[in-house]
Amino acid sequence: MKETEKYQIIIDGMHCASCAQRLQKALSAQSGIINAEVNFSIQTATVQFDIDSINFKQIREIVEKNGFSVQFKKIQIAVGGMHCASCAVSVKNALLGIPGVADVVVNPSTATASLVLYTQSIPLLQIKQNIKRNGYSYDGIIGDDAADGPGEKYRHEQRMRTIRMGVSFGISIPLMIIMYIPALHHLLKPFWLFLLVTPAFIFVTYPIYAIAVVNLRNKALTMDVMYALGISTAYGASVAGTFGLLPSREFMLYETAIMLAGFLILGRFLESNAKGKTSQSIRKLINLQPKSAIVIRDGKEMTILVENIEAGEEVIVRPGEQIPVDGKVIKGESTIDESMISGEPLPVYKTTGNSATAGTLNKSGVVHIVSERIGKDTVLAKIIKLVRDAQSSRPPVQLFADRVVSVFIPVILGLAVTAFLIWFFVMGSPLVFALTVMISVVVIACPCALGLASPTAVTVGIGRGAELGILIKNGEVLEKSEAVSTVVFDKTGTLTAGKPAVKNVHTFSGLDHLEFLTLAASVEKNSIHPLAEAVVEYAKQAGCELLPVDSFHTFEGKGVKADIKGKEIVLGSAQFLTEMGIALTYESEMYDQSQEQMSHVFVSIDRRIAGILSVADTLRDDAAFAVGALKDMGLEVMMLTGDKKETAIHTGSQIGISEVIAGVLPHQKADKIQALQETGKKVVFVGDGINDAPALARADIGIAIGSGTDIAIETGEIVLVKNNLKDVVASIQLGRKIIRQIRMNIFWAFAYNSALIPLAAGILKPWFGIVFKPELAGLAMAMSSVTVVSFSLLLRKYIPDIYREVR
Repeated sequence: MKETEKYQIIIDGMHCASCAQRLQKALSAQSGIINAEVNFSIQTATVQFDIDSINFKQIREIVEKNGFSVQFKKIQIAVGGMHCASCAVSVKNALLGIPGVADVVVNPSTATASLVLYTQSIPLLQIKQNIKRNGYSYDGIIGDDAADGPGEKYRHEQRMRTIRMGVSFGISIPLMIIMYIPALHHLLKPFWLFLLVTPAFIFVTYPIYAIAVVNLRNKALTMDVMYALGISTAYGASVAGTFGLLPSREFMLYETAIMLAGFLILGRFLESNAKGKTSQSIRKLINLQPKSAIVIRDGKEMTILVENIEAGEEVIVRPGEQIPVDGKVIKGESTIDESMISGEPLPVYKTTGNSATAGTLNKSGVVHIVSERIGKDTVLAKIIKLVRDAQSSRPPVQLFADRVVSVFIPVILGLAVTAFLIWFFVMGSPLVFALTVMISVVVIACPCALGLASPTAVTVGIGRGAELGILIKNGEVLEKSEAVSTVVFDKTGTLTAGKPAVKNVHTFSGLDHLEFLTLAASVEKNSIHPLAEAVVEYAKQAGCELLPVDSFHTFEGKGVKADIKGKEIVLGSAQFLTEMGIALTYESEMYDQSQEQMSHVFVSIDRRIAGILSVADTLRDDAAFAVGALKDMGLEVMMLTGDKKETAIHTGSQIGISEVIAGVLPHQKADKIQALQETGKKVVFVGDGINDAPALARADIGIAIGSGTDIAIETGEIVLVKNNLKDVVASIQLGRKIIRQIRMNIFWAFAYNSALIPLAAGILKPWFGIVFKPELAGLAMAMSSVTVVSFSLLLRKYIPDIYREVR
């Protein structure tokens, strides 16, 4: 009987019923697919298939071949029991074997696995079973309270490790002391040692053997298998000596076996403790989410869990409470501390009509907020998800370390056996010494430091970025930051405040001033261009009553045209009016040429020039400072703008930018970035994230600059929460710092293994008589991973240089 699976897949790109029919026909015709039903209305394909004949990847290829795409679902789960890079590989392989799982990224430093699913349903039962079958524990989907941060399970594991260390060292240290006092040697009766050590050995080593057995059963060669081999050799030799199978006194390694196990447990304890600190920043964000809130239902106040709040409900927030939803204040007034999200140090005054953001702190008054975005749709939830996703990613530099980890253990086993054979057969050393050398090599070699080199630095560094208001979306950006050569700023809303204002109005041929403003603003009210908004605002302040318009047309980046009471009104740049066939003839003395640094909106009525509106946008206070800092880093700084060249040059000169690309329409920005890249430049593009999406995507690194809590999370590879140009500099400095830390971690991991494996193999014994005992090898192994994690933890206190500078 065929084994079949049935899953529902979300399809992107179906625009009509015939699209659905075409896809259904293509799927149904494929061998191995038993039944396929494509639903156009809900954009899904339900596919039943024989898992022995076809897999999800092939189904996806059919969908894409027909011009559609599969919408993936991403989840992150907490996995307990991972101790090294080889554990991560074991978990990844276990999860990749589940139907519907497209990709898996396992991060041992945060004890998480990120899954990309072809289906919208989560195969939770299979995930749990596969993880458990491989010797690990499923600790929940991230986002569940039980899975966020170190919980009771983590504390229990650390308590048990402490107890096991106490038992191990409580027995091994006295035995070691007796070993070095000849007068007490008579106390070391082999059988009494066997009775004393064996129960403790079983208790202390149980976690190591339990995982090693499961890994062997799954044909996975992990560090737990290596550790089990090392301590088994020491303990087994001691038992053999005790019962006369080997020379008794020579093979008494009980204290070595129990102390070695203690140091291995100590390594796990220190590593878990250090790794727990790497995720502190994400836990700080999670802790901003209140658990409950007060809502008004049926005219009554009631306290409910935050996840039960519905959109449109009225929420009451008292002083000292955190706001549970994104919404608008509909009653009351207060000051709200938004520093935890926006970085703004001073509380912001809020009253009716103002927005409020989940996770921010109400300081003074009682406010009533109508919920607009709840749960996973809030800005805070999106930031948390973005940081989590980024922490699960790896920069390309880690790929080399991953390749080394994949062959590390077999190579070390080969070296250990080679060392044994050389010392015993070639050098003629005693069997006990050759065994000791083999144990030391097996134990001291550890790929864990290599496996943790990148994930811990990425986790801590990206978390630190989130604390600074710098949201880095993936690890690849970090490596790109090293190669950056050019930073290109969009002008409007990025280098400028983004709030242009009308500075001068010029009317020609005796046209009434208010009539001119009324006609111009009536047309511009239908446009979303920043200059249009400035014209409308100016007209309203002048007391103009705007008129209805007919036949409104917009010409992207150029201008607009409409009819008002039979009059044709055209507004836009000088070039646009010329293209429309309108002659720019006016009394030159009425137009002040000294205002060339401004942007100008030319207005024609019935195809005759009627006036000019001169608009200026204030440069940000920190623009010159940020540009200067980037230049000090050796980077080329350029400005991209739709302004004419003269205006662009004037603006650039005020902040230290000499290279400008002027006269660029919105849809041309990406092309200009590509042209720079084709000259060999590695380009960072900085925009406001509103109309810069193509350019942000085209650049090597796209940086979207936000505006407090009103940020566009979806845009750019780096999102700056704070409306501060210094953070552009800080984001590049942070990226470079993280990648340097990763490289340093990888260097020390290689240096550790390169230096200590030969020592453990006894390379210094012929000349200096130095031997690396197994218990010391165990301690050194433990410290290698702890050292790498500790190096990464230094990033928690990192402050970008730009924040230290004063200009």
